[in-house]
Amino acid sequence: MSLLDAGFDVSVLRRYKGFIFDCDGVLIDSLQANVVYYNRYRTRFGLPPMSPEDERYTHIQNVYDSLRRIVPAVHYEEALAYRSQIDYRDMLPFLSREPGIRKLLGWLKAGGFLLGVDTNRMDTVHLVFKAVDLEGYFDPVMTVVNTAAPKPNPDGVRQILEAWGLRAADVVFLGDSSVDEETAKNAGVDFWAFKNPDLASDLLVPDFPMLLSALKRAWPELSSKP
Repeated sequence: MSLLDAGFDVSVLRRYKGFIFDCDGVLIDSLQANVVYYNRYRTRFGLPPMSPEDERYTHIQNVYDSLRRIVPAVHYEEALAYRSQIDYRDMLPFLSREPGIRKLLGWLKAGGFLLGVDTNRMDTVHLVFKAVDLEGYFDPVMTVVNTAAPKPNPDGVRQILEAWGLRAADVVFLGDSSVDEETAKNAGVDFWAFKNPDLASDLLVPDFPMLLSALKRAWPELSSKP
């Protein structure tokens, strides 16, 4: 099912009370920033830039698995130690906010919906949100630092559900990768694929302006508020 389907019934959207977002590839476009970041490690160990396949892999995986892939095993521990020498603020100019996301988040927040994030980022997520002006929308924000295990482990989603006091049936997870798809499945929540028709999802979301339009039609009583 897609928002592009002519017969899409927006009333199905009324079941949700909480929205959980992946970060990279959904809230922000960070592909180029990730390429620059991980190529720092490649340069460190005298390796050429990542292949397109490695770029796609590191864009959706956590830092530990990414480093295992892009540096020789003999240098893995050294690569982990090198992390502290990389200033992620150097990557911020390569980030951009996904078009329409602030309007969507503002409307959802004003409507009383709960908003959270489950990401495989570590301690950079709040720095990123400040850089792209997305601070203050999400609570909680689950990262590899404050969850038991990275996605596709469902721990982050389950902690969000517990914090919100909601059932899995009340919440949807928005993601753009197979990792996100598996995370939602493992957590027992509905999954909306963002811009990725190749994923098995309950709904395909082509862009955020279209999603906001559908939500406004689903909740006309909220859209009519001053």
